[in-house]
Amino acid sequence: MKIAYLFGSLNRGGTETLLLDVFRNAAHNKLDAIGVYRKSGNLETDFIQSGVTMYKIPVSRNRFTYLVKLRRFFVGNDVTVVHAQQPIDALYARLACLGTGVKIVQTLHGYDFTNKKSEKCMLRHIIKRTDTNIFVSNSQRKYYQQKYSLNPGKQQVVYNGISFDKLNAFAQQTTLSSPMSNLREELNITPDVLLLGTVGNFNSVRNQIMICRFLKELKAKKISFHFVFVGGMLESNPQKYSDCIDFCNQNDLEKNVSFLGSRNDVPAILKQLDAFVYATNHDTFGIAVVEAMAVGIPVFVNDWEVMTEITDSGKYATLYKSNDEVDLLQQFMVFLQNKETYKDKARVAACFVREMYSIEKHIENLKQVYIGS
Repeated sequence: MKIAYLFGSLNRGGTETLLLDVFRNAAHNKLDAIGVYRKSGNLETDFIQSGVTMYKIPVSRNRFTYLVKLRRFFVGNDVTVVHAQQPIDALYARLACLGTGVKIVQTLHGYDFTNKKSEKCMLRHIIKRTDTNIFVSNSQRKYYQQKYSLNPGKQQVVYNGISFDKLNAFAQQTTLSSPMSNLREELNITPDVLLLGTVGNFNSVRNQIMICRFLKELKAKKISFHFVFVGGMLESNPQKYSDCIDFCNQNDLEKNVSFLGSRNDVPAILKQLDAFVYATNHDTFGIAVVEAMAVGIPVFVNDWEVMTEITDSGKYATLYKSNDEVDLLQQFMVFLQNKETYKDKARVAACFVREMYSIEKHIENLKQVYIGS
């Protein structure tokens, strides 16, 4: 059974990072995969070196020509299943594979809350014409199944997977000779300062401004801390980033906060934090949260339905009320008074997520979906 993974671009993002880990572990887990992409990106070299053969088939002005090329490629390479990561690619795959017997699977990585009208029309069309839709959490599947009246038998949940071997390797690279150097020395902060952080690009999914409000409250409590925001500003929505910068400047937080931008040493950064704080508006899974849990540090995340799901109702992380910095502050102050208890909880959480959300388990669950499609 050969699986063709269909991409748009190969730029850095949560979906691309997940699929890159899948590709790097494909051979070891007996997954016969090839990759097909329309546009280059900053992860193109990584994908080419992943061990999975990659093919670039750009979209020309004549969409019909592109569909013909796709059809010839899938048939010529004996593809059994095309796995699309976006509705537009699922639509391309369905049109290209008409009459071939090739199955179409798509993963819905996000919600449709911010989709344009044209995007919603496309989604509504293709979501009922795939052989299987994959969702990354039960709550996400429930949302789509109810909204689009989907056939339950064609909807599957496959939790995202983390390459914990990669996570371990990065986390160990904290020597001064490594690019992943000691974060405290990089920031010039002393060991007695509480080092906190979050990970994620500044987009509509995340609620970094709420974290900024929390930091204002934390400073008012005379707590000595430094907070790092790891994640880049998006050209499509620069206001999210600038709002946080402005808030920190206006509330005398400049010396307490660092905006590190996009980093390739996130696991090493996580390992050095005293606690991880996350705020979401509508994540579908939360890879950054799982990675933070996996390195064994205390995690604070709001009670958005998906986060409640992946933390087992707060058993493996501390949940606070969504968009409520006061409740987060109260929860955090309890942590400061009981650090050892929270560290013990974090160690248990690390064992849980490494069992539940491994890349090996993710690939095995994908293979089962392909067989049943």
